[in-house]
Amino acid sequence: MEFQTFDFHPQVAAGVTAASYTRPTPIQEQAIPKVMQGRDVMGLAQTGTGKTAAFGLPILDRLMKGGRGHVRALVIAPTRELAEQINDSLRTLGAKTGLRSTTVYGGVGVNPQVQKLKGGMEIVVACPGRLLDHIRQKTIDLSRLDVLVLDEADQMFDMGFLPDIRRILSHLPRKRQTLLFSATMPKEIRNLAQDVLSNPETVQVDTVAPASTVSHALYPVEQHLKTDLLLDLLQQTDTGSVLIFTRTKHRAKRLGEKLEKSGHRAASLQGNLSQSRRQAALEGFRNGTYRILVATDIAARGIDVSKVSHVINFDIPATADAYIHRIGRTGRAAQTGDAFTMVTKEDTAIVRSIEKVLGSSIERRTIDGFDYKVPAPDRPASKPRRSRSQQPRKTVERKASDRQPRRPRR
Repeated sequence: MEFQTFDFHPQVAAGVTAASYTRPTPIQEQAIPKVMQGRDVMGLAQTGTGKTAAFGLPILDRLMKGGRGHVRALVIAPTRELAEQINDSLRTLGAKTGLRSTTVYGGVGVNPQVQKLKGGMEIVVACPGRLLDHIRQKTIDLSRLDVLVLDEADQMFDMGFLPDIRRILSHLPRKRQTLLFSATMPKEIRNLAQDVLSNPETVQVDTVAPASTVSHALYPVEQHLKTDLLLDLLQQTDTGSVLIFTRTKHRAKRLGEKLEKSGHRAASLQGNLSQSRRQAALEGFRNGTYRILVATDIAARGIDVSKVSHVINFDIPATADAYIHRIGRTGRAAQTGDAFTMVTKEDTAIVRSIEKVLGSSIERRTIDGFDYKVPAPDRPASKPRRSRSQQPRKTVERKASDRQPRRPRR
């Protein structure tokens, strides 16, 4: 099957040709006809399967008919990086159509976004928090929306965005086409799908299973020796681009700095960075300025780098599904890749879960010459805590009305 089979509008078809798309991926082959029929769709597909084009091309085709100069398609994504990636893909595929798209997310100034929205955008790719800000300030008009896409819905749930999503939905026209894509379908996402989709078609491809082009290895080690083991591992392994996952933002930052001081071309990608620094880190990893990128799971959503030779789990993920997502960053496009995971005694249960998904045990490896018996450093004694009565009293308190509710970082 080839893309010509879908009978896109000539200007959309021209964008497909210019982007050198020839044969659709499984999710594109299944989803595109259903979306073009105007059906609501629930898609179960992992990152890297081509789902942006699966919803993007039918949307572009639909928007070629009807009015211009107002928002007709809204794509909601969990992270800034993913929003930018989706927008870039839509611009590439829609380069011949004259349709305009923009991104809306926090961490950057709001005024440039307001000006672009005033200029009349047909497609908006947004993160939930900043989109809600625009809705409240009436700087975006969604009253004539034709299509809504909820992308990476499970990740939006993990990040605490579901209440925001429901608030956004209350401001959208009831008569619309809705597409929901998720890598996994926990109960909360199924409930959301039941609420927002009308008689949906379900498309499921690439179910949670590891890529056959990836080899796996575990490196048992005590927690305090992980950094030293990582440095030895990088020194002894022939690698290309390496993506390293940590559990926390703080650890990603510290590890990135440690690798840089050790002479590696490394950067970190985590939520505390400004948007410009996040973009610089990601672009530097893509173009080879940085050979190593240290990231958290949330920050890594939207990373689409085709030539990652190794994924290293500095911290093992919490679920087998998350493991499959992480290692899916290597071994892409029929290339081979390696997934190394550092494990401690506390990780036994999750290792068993991962091996069950893989259908076999994972090889345990050690590094020759590495001293695994170095004791953990003594922790300094903590200062005795003062009782509540000894705590200094604050001289100024903010009124309840002044307090702003905390919103998940986008």
